[in-house]
Amino acid sequence: MKKTYITTMPNHIGAFLKASRCFAELGINITRVSYNKAIDSHTLFIDAVGTEEQLAKADKLLTEIGYLHTDRSSTSIVLLEFCLKDVPGSVTDILALIDEFDFNISYISSQENGTDYQLFKMGLFVDDTDKISKFLTSAEKLCRVRVIDYNHTEKIYDNSIFYNSFVSEISKNIGLSDEMNDKLLINTNLAMQTLDEQGLSPYRTFDSIGRFSELLSSCKGDAFLPRITRHRITDETEITLIEPPCGSNTAIIKHGKDALFIDCGYACYKEEMIKLFCEILPDFDNMKKTVLITHADVDHCGLLPLFDEIIASERSAECLSAEYYGNDGFREQNVLHKPYINICKILTGYFPPSPEKVKTLHKGRPDTDTPLIQTGFFDFGDLHFEVFEGMGGHLPGEIVLIDYENHIAFTGDIYINTKGLTAEQAKYNQYAPILMTSVDTDPIKCAAERKAIMQRLGAGKWQIFGAHGYKKDYGVNTEI
Repeated sequence: MKKTYITTMPNHIGAFLKASRCFAELGINITRVSYNKAIDSHTLFIDAVGTEEQLAKADKLLTEIGYLHTDRSSTSIVLLEFCLKDVPGSVTDILALIDEFDFNISYISSQENGTDYQLFKMGLFVDDTDKISKFLTSAEKLCRVRVIDYNHTEKIYDNSIFYNSFVSEISKNIGLSDEMNDKLLINTNLAMQTLDEQGLSPYRTFDSIGRFSELLSSCKGDAFLPRITRHRITDETEITLIEPPCGSNTAIIKHGKDALFIDCGYACYKEEMIKLFCEILPDFDNMKKTVLITHADVDHCGLLPLFDEIIASERSAECLSAEYYGNDGFREQNVLHKPYINICKILTGYFPPSPEKVKTLHKGRPDTDTPLIQTGFFDFGDLHFEVFEGMGGHLPGEIVLIDYENHIAFTGDIYINTKGLTAEQAKYNQYAPILMTSVDTDPIKCAAERKAIMQRLGAGKWQIFGAHGYKKDYGVNTEI
């Protein structure tokens, strides 16, 4: 079995050697190591593979030598900015106060700015919130003091216990359990290491994760304000398009008393979405609930456990089944995408549905280089779709639905109306490309699939429902 150790080591020669010998003596193989002194001078991540008994012994040995701790969140860093007069000795009173409160300093930075004052930044180790409150009260009698939000600074100042401070702040905002907190910490480090090896700044990685989690939590409850539009397709059929600030759209096709959902967004907005569903479909609680997914990404599948029947391509069903049984889905099988997807699952509370609920549309596409291949048909009410499966440019198992009679298409993430994004959607959509390097599994293939979709539409005026942003009105050779 595999286990990730989050170790706190002394910052001196031979520290890692001591830990390595513990694993070697027990016959445990180390498969990954991550350490970056510029980010955190004490925290070392070690992936180890061994038997359950071997790993249990390693737990004991590492705890005995002080490398493992049961409570890593008891100490944090508070970043402060003191506005001091730009005269000799102005900082002395502040340093004396810090000494009086017995705080250790992890970071100091100051420089003149052409005014009569200097902004003097300091990072203080804090293990008692009451103590820091009293310190701030005393410090404000000496000068103006501001607490700095590290998520919006250009540098990471805490180079000693950064990981725990960073993740603890996110956990507090999201409300994660201790187990999920540890998983988030591990995947945050994995994201940093993966992107660092691609030549991307670790600081940009942390900033993006912090801002992404802040965006998710800021859109909860009364702040959950999706754009909702209704589109009449036939005399009997209407599409309600729900566009949340974060995650995929949810389209509800209504025909008489029946409804079909297409994609279903993030799990963290379950309560908010159920409230909307009940407003749009007054009989939602009692009706049979059917959803069709365009592909098996976490931001499209978060609410799948709510539904009685899930319709998916054969490959998407395979992906959901793998996740249900604790294995990597298609995204996690991509080393560049795995950390971000795991972070998404942790922050949004994702859990895959039971495979018993999943109904496959038909057999998957043959293994060819053709961008889109028709794999069957799908009818709902008076809509008649041809189903096309892509070659995995965005994600294996992706499908496109085209109704040639009514000139509508559901294109998932292969084609979205980027010009039709709300400001919140555009803000949300900027983080995945940073943290995954690309939202597509194969950008070249996905570009070919987008082109193939437009070639498939044929003459006339079309309504294209992508999985993010407003629907696209389109006419052959000219945009409407």
